[in-house]
Amino acid sequence: MVPFSFGGHELIALPQGALYWPARQALLVADLHLEKASWYARFGQMLPPYDSQATLADLTALVAATGARALWCLGDSFHDRAGCERLPADAQDQLRHLTGTLDWTWITGNHDAGMLDHCGGRIVEEAVVDGLVLRHEAKPADPWPELSGHYHPKLRLTVKGRHVARRCFVASPTKLILPAFGALTGGLDAHHPEIMRAAGKGAQALVPVRDRLLRFPLAA
Repeated sequence: MVPFSFGGHELIALPQGALYWPARQALLVADLHLEKASWYARFGQMLPPYDSQATLADLTALVAATGARALWCLGDSFHDRAGCERLPADAQDQLRHLTGTLDWTWITGNHDAGMLDHCGGRIVEEAVVDGLVLRHEAKPADPWPELSGHYHPKLRLTVKGRHVARRCFVASPTKLILPAFGALTGGLDAHHPEIMRAAGKGAQALVPVRDRLLRFPLAA
């Protein structure tokens, strides 16, 4: 794990697609999209119904590996506002154990705004923590250093004739956009105009690889 500086704080971008904040012993994740498969099933599109269990297993393992005491979910944690009600019993038990053990905060996104149940933890629209703004979707005009999700950024490269896609963080002097953590989430090319608009000038794709943090300049 290689720390980097953002907004005057030391942060660590993890290969699993999460951010660790050592000073606060906190994990930050975005776009879990829990119960996405069951949402699609309601409309006749059948997908393997194990996305929530896989996502929560990955999150549980990461909490154990980092020793995190707090967790911030940066929006679209459920694919719709009733997602918690549809969680299988074992997944709901696992989630309630996590929210009961950690200082857990849900930030609402466009998918889970007004969610009916949040399986523990507290719900806010956005927050300011030690000078960093935490919200779901970046606000380009806001000059404060900001952590967000929403865009599911992925870096797509051609390496020796092979097309490679890797989820990535997108960082600029005042914006840090996290990749989607959920097991059943797609990704938007990090060069996409909407991501470039959100991140602003000087944007880079950050790809954590074991003991290195690879940086790729993003051109508009």
